[in-house]
Amino acid sequence: MADISCDLHTHTTYSHGKGSIEMNAAAAEEAGLSLLGIADHGPGHVGYGFKMSDIESMRADISASSDKHPGLSIKLGVEANIINRSGHLDVSAEEQKLFDFIIAGYHFGVFGEEPLRAAFVHAGGFMYGVTGRCTASARNRNTDLIIRALEENDIDIISHPGAKNPVDIREVAACCARRGTFLEINNKHGALTVEDIRLAAEYEVSFILGSDAHRPQDVGVVDKALERARAAGLDLSRIVNLKQT
Repeated sequence: MADISCDLHTHTTYSHGKGSIEMNAAAAEEAGLSLLGIADHGPGHVGYGFKMSDIESMRADISASSDKHPGLSIKLGVEANIINRSGHLDVSAEEQKLFDFIIAGYHFGVFGEEPLRAAFVHAGGFMYGVTGRCTASARNRNTDLIIRALEENDIDIISHPGAKNPVDIREVAACCARRGTFLEINNKHGALTVEDIRLAAEYEVSFILGSDAHRPQDVGVVDKALERARAAGLDLSRIVNLKQT
């Protein structure tokens, strides 16, 4: 297992993870992490977004787990959804203040401010998954969604860019560098790809390894992500949560 200090991208039963916050905390402690992030899917996802009314309960669970695992810092975040041309996430600016950190990424199952247009975007992503083909205009549109979200919000991490809809990773990386946002190398998905890591590394952006764990046993597991970073020739000192030896 890769030696990382923290895993900020984990899911629980509050969205569509398989384990509780306590189960993730126990797994994080066993993996030797010092910091665990709970980042369930934002409320805009029609299938498995968490409810904003759950935040008080989530905070209570984190407090109880923190008492059981005093050597582990547990933070409450959210994996907010990118879909709106306005740049707005499915967590408002005021709601974002309720969280310790913000991850943002594109997902199917979110329809935002313009449902018909969102459905068109999702259809393009689905066809890309089937055919491996994407038009230049679609790639530009997908890229613009991320850029606008970055410019309109204080986002800490962009999750798995390009995993479900292709983007111009150079533009995304350049914007992340300007905004101080980390680019995630995701263990569950194939993004960032080896080639995308190479392209993004041309810019002064930092990277973070994320398990995207949906099961407690996957918390802290980032071996595939690290393998891609090494294959890309990335200077590993640019990965903020990788322990340097």
